Amino acid sequence: METNLRPLSLGEILDRTAQLYRTNFLLFAGIFAVTNGIVLVLVMLLEGLSADYRTIQTTMKFQPGPVLILVAIFAVTGMLLYGASIAAITRAVAWVYVGEPATIRSAYSSTLPRLGRYIWLMVIAALVLLGVALIAVLALGIVMVIVIAALAVAFGGSKPAAGVVGVILGLFIDIALFAIVAWFATRYALGIPACVVENLQARKALRRSVELSKESRGRIFLLFLLVGVIQIGLLLLTQSPFYVYLFSHHYQLSIAASILSQIISVATNTLVGPILATGLTLFYFDQRVRKEGYDIEWMMAAAGLAGTATHALNASAENESASHAGAPAAAAETSAPDALSPGDGL
Repeated sequence: METNLRPLSLGEILDRTAQLYRTNFLLFAGIFAVTNGIVLVLVMLLEGLSADYRTIQTTMKFQPGPVLILVAIFAVTGMLLYGASIAAITRAVAWVYVGEPATIRSAYSSTLPRLGRYIWLMVIAALVLLGVALIAVLALGIVMVIVIAALAVAFGGSKPAAGVVGVILGLFIDIALFAIVAWFATRYALGIPACVVENLQARKALRRSVELSKESRGRIFLLFLLVGVIQIGLLLLTQSPFYVYLFSHHYQLSIAASILSQIISVATNTLVGPILATGLTLFYFDQRVRKEGYDIEWMMAAAGLAGTATHALNASAENESASHAGAPAAAAETSAPDALSPGDGL
């Protein structure tokens, strides 16, 4: 078993993310293809069965009733499928990174029994980020009103000067809001890896993420930024022809064009989706190596000084299956490796 556990720089993490993605492309893309395929099937069904959905897609006319229903359906379904794929690929990346075999089936079978936990973690993180954004908007809005009022008095009611200052101030507030939300997002970025790898409850995983992400949130933000640029670039590249067609045909998009757009969108998400999850999982291991000497523990386990690493890697997955088959939870927890040991629930 060959592992490469050691502290990594940002460049090395990005390079290793690309290397893992390239060498395990079928595995990682296949995990996302399973859930994205389900999304595509649902979209196809809506295209064929829902007259309201076809009207929205082909004419771009907003219809409040159908839109709200469709948004609710896709929000719930999308969160379930996204949570399943993120947990599965995190498990697969963790296995691959420490030199263990992984398959699409084993990744999903290991994580699906605890899907509710991962979804709950995502919901908590999303609600916190939403609350932070609302509070920041309120606070920054109050500051903006006060400053604009003070400047209006200072400039003696000069509207052009006040307008220029208002635009500059508004831009500054937008940047500040983005920075605040991004900072909180990086705090919770390692929550899913901690929840999956260490088999933690949602709240404990988020607290674990806050602790592990310290001193590396800037690097994690750069990963978010890089993946975001890639996603936006691919979106513009693949969807621009459809928007050009839409504008040139009086906002009328044919059903065939709409279906093709959805297929390309799903394919793009399948290709790009694994990148962020892979990078965050590598950041998780890197932080454990830096803060807890996880590489030393793992080498000791691999050398037979702290138990068998391979057994530890598979112990948590077996315990999950046993627990959901009716075995007492206490027994499962007793046999599971400690969260800080090299086995830690992989």
